[in-house]
Amino acid sequence: MDLQYQLKSGSYYLYDLSEAPSPVTGQRRYKLQTSTVAVAFNRRTGKIHEHGAPARIQSWAAHTRRRLRAAGADEEANDLVVVDGPWPVDELNKCLWSSVYCRRIFQRIASLPHGKWPCGGERMRRAA
Repeated sequence: MDLQYQLKSGSYYLYDLSEAPSPVTGQRRYKLQTSTVAVAFNRRTGKIHEHGAPARIQSWAAHTRRRLRAAGADEEANDLVVVDGPWPVDELNKCLWSSVYCRRIFQRIASLPHGKWPCGGERMRRAA
């Protein structure tokens, strides 16, 4: 799968670019539409475990942490991180394509511009 998020009309759409576009419309069918995106990944390795709608990802992470702790893998449970919100779409896609990038972005997540309105979000950050 060659997954990519695109921002359209204030929502994130997830597409599988390996699928051919519709011969009738020329558009690809989207896999997910959500107003914000959550990414669950390992803090040390940067490996992405899940991504998508925040409620589903938060639920998955809580369940996975409980299961890991019950199995005695406290360190692995503590390394599971979920970041959600309005990601800049290019940063989000880079995370999907590279675990190294995902690990690095966690360290600078606070300095990222707002995902839906990068120019306006940057202005608000400077004003605050």
